[in-house]
Amino acid sequence: MRPDTPAENVDHTAEAARLERTVGLHPEDAEPLLLRAAAHLELAGDRPAATALYDRLLATPDTLDAPHLTRALKAANLWEYGHEAEARAIIDGIRVAAPRDPAPWVIVAEALESHDELEQAEATFTEGARLLFTNGSEPPYSAHPLLFGRHRVRRMLGADHDDWDRLADTLHTSPVSLDELHDPKRVWSLGSENPAELEAEISRLRAELGAYREELSRPFPVAILHWPTAELTELLAAYPSLTTEYPSHDAHLSTIESSLRELSASGTPNLGIVTGTVPSYEAFAASEGTSPSDPTLLPQYATTLAARGRAVAWPPQRGAECWCGSGDAYGECHGVN
Repeated sequence: MRPDTPAENVDHTAEAARLERTVGLHPEDAEPLLLRAAAHLELAGDRPAATALYDRLLATPDTLDAPHLTRALKAANLWEYGHEAEARAIIDGIRVAAPRDPAPWVIVAEALESHDELEQAEATFTEGARLLFTNGSEPPYSAHPLLFGRHRVRRMLGADHDDWDRLADTLHTSPVSLDELHDPKRVWSLGSENPAELEAEISRLRAELGAYREELSRPFPVAILHWPTAELTELLAAYPSLTTEYPSHDAHLSTIESSLRELSASGTPNLGIVTGTVPSYEAFAASEGTSPSDPTLLPQYATTLAARGRAVAWPPQRGAECWCGSGDAYGECHGVN
């Protein structure tokens, strides 16, 4: 979500302006584009301008896919330039709203952590984990930062490991354990004159950098394309040759779920679903100079939608509606084993 290129290597103000201009060309992507623009403005040090973009989005919250995420980003930004009371009020509101997306929980908990509110940060991480995780179910890829952040704060507080801390240890794949990475005494080793301590700290920093690069290499989910009933009907009426790809809507939905389960079983993390529309697909085909009837264009379209921030994480969080649009809970619809 946040661009992390150092300011000396990119003009963040100019990039924010470019993204704002792009909104005029692609208003359907206003939310991800303006969030990235706001992140660039934060990196440029223009936090009031970033807040103005968050407010621009929040002026029409019903049109947002992730309004709680935007509120969380606004709160973290406000606190950084002296608006602590307003930031705290927004954070309290997010905690009361109890969003089913892990990202807002992580952002507000990290905001509390960065301002030395460790007990409140731990409580916020825990609230999010308690809301989103069920016993015995492995958290989705997008929720891993929630457990890792909770582990880090609890380590700083000197709390004993609990079941979620042990789960975080299991999910963490770096050669350096979370206990080492989150050791509160690490900062002292950077000033040590002991070569062994310095070498150990360099190894830990390399492990952190490797994990960070791995995250950057997967900036958006591996996404499967979903067509709602009306859109699929229109698509097949216009391009009958795609019937071989979509023999029926029920078969299409079953294929989505089975494909995602196979990917998950093979160890592929960060999975999602993108929803297509015929006008958007036709515009994409035109931009690629290809006929919409070409079935090889479908996965490219899905990847493009995911890259534009249109993917919804799979599997849905506990109690959330099924991705298929039936209105039923996922656990009672396509999530039934």
